[in-house]
Amino acid sequence: MHKSFNVLIFFFLGSFLSFSQTSPLSVEKIMQDPDWMGTFPNSVQWGIHGENIYFKYNPDRNPADSLYRVEINNLNKIIKVSGKEQQQLIPTSGDFNQAKTRKVFTEEGDLIVYDVNSRKRKELLDLPFPINDPEFLLDNNKIAFKAENNVFIYDLQQGSIQQLTHIETGSESVKSDKKSSDKAAWLEEENLELLEVVNQRKKDDENSKAYRESLQKKADFVFYLKDKELGNLEVSPNGKYAGFSIINRERGESTEVPNYVDESGYTKDISARSKVGNMEYTAELALYNFEKDTVFIIDVSGLPGISKLPDYTKDYPDKDWEEEPREVIPSNVHFSEDGEKAVVNLRSTDNKDRWIALIDLQKGTLKSIEHQRDEAWLAGPGIGYTYYGYEELGWLPNNKHIYFQSEETGYSHLYILNVENGKKKDLTLGNYEVFDPSISNDKKHWYFTSSKVHAGERHFYRMPLMGGKMEMLTSMTGNNEVKLSPDEKYMAITFSYINEPEELYLKETGSEEEPQQLTSGQSEEFSNYNWREPELIKFKASDGAMVPARLFVPEESTKNKAAIVFVHGAGYLQNAHKWWSSYFREYMFHNLLTDLGYTVIDIDYRGSAGYGRDWRTGIYRHMGGKDLSDQVDGVKYLLENHDIDPEKVGIYGGSYGGFITLMAMFTEADTFKAGAALRSVTDWAHYNHGYTSNILNEPSKDPKAYRRSSPIYFAEGLEGDLLIAHGMVDTNVHFQDVVRLSQRLIELGKEDWEMAVYPVEGHGFIEPGSWTDEYRRILKLFNESLLAK
Repeated sequence: MHKSFNVLIFFFLGSFLSFSQTSPLSVEKIMQDPDWMGTFPNSVQWGIHGENIYFKYNPDRNPADSLYRVEINNLNKIIKVSGKEQQQLIPTSGDFNQAKTRKVFTEEGDLIVYDVNSRKRKELLDLPFPINDPEFLLDNNKIAFKAENNVFIYDLQQGSIQQLTHIETGSESVKSDKKSSDKAAWLEEENLELLEVVNQRKKDDENSKAYRESLQKKADFVFYLKDKELGNLEVSPNGKYAGFSIINRERGESTEVPNYVDESGYTKDISARSKVGNMEYTAELALYNFEKDTVFIIDVSGLPGISKLPDYTKDYPDKDWEEEPREVIPSNVHFSEDGEKAVVNLRSTDNKDRWIALIDLQKGTLKSIEHQRDEAWLAGPGIGYTYYGYEELGWLPNNKHIYFQSEETGYSHLYILNVENGKKKDLTLGNYEVFDPSISNDKKHWYFTSSKVHAGERHFYRMPLMGGKMEMLTSMTGNNEVKLSPDEKYMAITFSYINEPEELYLKETGSEEEPQQLTSGQSEEFSNYNWREPELIKFKASDGAMVPARLFVPEESTKNKAAIVFVHGAGYLQNAHKWWSSYFREYMFHNLLTDLGYTVIDIDYRGSAGYGRDWRTGIYRHMGGKDLSDQVDGVKYLLENHDIDPEKVGIYGGSYGGFITLMAMFTEADTFKAGAALRSVTDWAHYNHGYTSNILNEPSKDPKAYRRSSPIYFAEGLEGDLLIAHGMVDTNVHFQDVVRLSQRLIELGKEDWEMAVYPVEGHGFIEPGSWTDEYRRILKLFNESLLAK
């Protein structure tokens, strides 16, 4: 009886402590539809004449954002763009001629040209098939465009069309058996006599086919793709060549995600991705030479280091490893402005090597001029991706230098290379990164964004084309996302700070004056709360590295000596920065927690973006290694510097953050007493190929990496209180992940865990009710596990 009494008193005191502090915030308030916060500009772009800045906005709290504009000559008025006006807007896609007096683009599959001086548009072609990717050739009276897997040329002066490439799917047709053909012909003829509508449709199809054929000259040479796909089709500016990829895509067995709340009332399967190691994707590089009327299949087997085995193979001495040329994925061919030279970016499918190679356009051969190798994996700003491309690569106007980005120094920087003598020069250098470089209209300067001032800031710069002084064009502390006006005279700046969402500003390029604020979208309800500016700190990790973090510290009078560690998702993402976070709900939740007396730390652990190559690859072959020890070291910092009770530490996060939470609860039970794992990866062998194979290689080749990185293998270590939350229609991290883990916990006899499932939610929750329910459970977990015990 006496013992029970003590327990009851302790629980009462714990409950009192849990709720003795109050906050003007609540989970219900911060997790409601985000429009309560106000409206903030996004998708900013200039009009083609530089007279208007367009952006998505929603001051009326409609179900979706609408298009608004600000006139450059009347900056005090924000105008909603009418539907009629939107229809007349010239899209940002398309291509200008050299003089920038005409722009060609497509609209609903038709070819359109816009005259900038007369402000008139003209429809050039309305074909029976859609037109894509139009661009002016070196001869500014000719436009190249793509349609039906081929390149066509439209002559503006003559109004004529020429088919440039002759690429067809399948193989050369083989005559069918005559008996079968006669029977099929009889059946078709009878059907057409009986059914008038079918007969008319056949005539329409024949007319369409005849029209297409009328555009084409008789092809002496046809290239057949056979059973493969066409990709990355690019024509040279002089119209002499085209580069393309021949893709062999064999998707592995895909997973099915059951949807239990389908509108039909039946359980329906959603077809989802395959698992890592279960994707066959290879590609060949091809060059179409129009003068020779032939296609070269370019041999890549001579690339330097193409047969080199990765270092991890040494961990498997009993396995027979053969040094043979690896599969390589080419991206788009990049032609010089005069069309006489071309380079291509190629990546090995094991993500270890990248080559930039010069193509001999007459012989169809390659010469490697830049080779990068990373024993972990190649990535970083401007480096691109093996299967998706998106690398920064192009030509300078002199037609002899290329530009690209590389992590050669440990940080992603901008380089140029002379293809004639092989000399390479770094245009930027230092412990910072460069993003989105582009060449100015006058071809004399670069524009780009950089973290030179601070890893947690982004500023816009201008620099001479061949290198020199970097001129910082923005000054506001935070994130400055710049869109230049067409004449580059003005900058439209989408700016945010650590506790202030995005607003739109205007500044004259190169001016010393302060930028002018154009929008002010915070609601009164949102702005009435004094949102905290968390301290940006660095603490020393056990291996000596200095780890960046955001720190929320409560007032001494409200402090409860409990700490919460938040783990951001995505792995390669930055959150300890000086701008408004994409995790804005979590940021608001951290304000609520701090009001209630919790100390909150938000760590840019190893694997996070923004800190260079070594930080990015710190998780190679061991997720749940240094990325987890950084969380543990963050707790040690709090214990030593912020008077935290070691029995009152919790952890939570979603996606990759959920994975780290599970690893923390399973392998660091002495540090973490409670954890909420949201939409978590539990077994990396069940995640996708593109992301996972970079970091852990493939399961069949490097099983040790998967075993030491997957929480499901460590579930026996659970001692604290665990909440697992997951959307049931998650096609990214499948619900199957937590189902398998729950069975493992059941078999291990674990008791202090529970699961919350959300039937209508995918990986990123949409419904405010789901967000509210999830975070009510998280808050309850921390209050009861950390304060009521």
